[in-house]
Amino acid sequence: MDESIIKKVRKIEIKARGLSQQMFSGEYHSAFKGRGMAFSEVREYQYGDDVRNIDWNVTARLAHPYVKIFEEEREMTVMLLVDVSGSGRFGTQGQFKEELAAEVAATLAFSAIANNDKVGVILFSDRIEKFIPPKKGRQHILRIIRELITFRPQSNGTDIAQALGYFSNVIKRRCTAFLLSDFFSPTPYAEALKIAASKHDLVALRLVDRREEHLADLGLMKLYDPESTETLWVDTGSANVRRVVDARAAQQAEETARTMRRYGIDMATLHTGEDFVKPLLTLMKKRI
Repeated sequence: MDESIIKKVRKIEIKARGLSQQMFSGEYHSAFKGRGMAFSEVREYQYGDDVRNIDWNVTARLAHPYVKIFEEEREMTVMLLVDVSGSGRFGTQGQFKEELAAEVAATLAFSAIANNDKVGVILFSDRIEKFIPPKKGRQHILRIIRELITFRPQSNGTDIAQALGYFSNVIKRRCTAFLLSDFFSPTPYAEALKIAASKHDLVALRLVDRREEHLADLGLMKLYDPESTETLWVDTGSANVRRVVDARAAQQAEETARTMRRYGIDMATLHTGEDFVKPLLTLMKKRI
């Protein structure tokens, strides 16, 4: 592996491991409960116990009612659905959105393995670019980080619906999934989102750059769309142009938030070049 790549992987590992250990371990454990209930033991029936939990075989054998006791199954699977489309290669605050995605995903991955959870990854554009099946362990997480910082997608487009459909089909048991994207998708994805959210605990992490929300006054500029590869001259010196662009960005953000609320999906907005700890902690504390 190239020495510069090794250094990048190590840098992200150090930062992500530190954040997960110092700030997320308690909140993560409480916010994401596990995939279900596992059988623990049987004990004598007590007043108030749910009669549906009576173990009839033990009851018949001992001639006294006994019930099954269940406890929360802590080990779970965490899936990271990461948008690697062309729009991720944008950033004006010292960091591209794809670099922010790598740091956030790594932090969540280390939080997961600290809680003995499996971690898997789906990298997507307007196709499924790569699927890394869920596993445990540091070496597995380092592989995920390496893929996040070196992977070059075959396509620049975005199709969130396809990614969600693939995820729903390939992961059968209920899991916690983080969808990392700017949600600039030319195709509708609400129905796929609804299906995925009904099967899994889905969390949306919206990754944006401040200049996507508020266009700066920089005069006449040539703008390039990495997804469509189109270029466009824009007069950012025009207050009217800036107002229109900002309004469109605000509308897109509100539509995304409204869609998430409709299906009961928690969402946090993370900005390039800014600390993502606070919005992630805020999101987790809401779930506790």
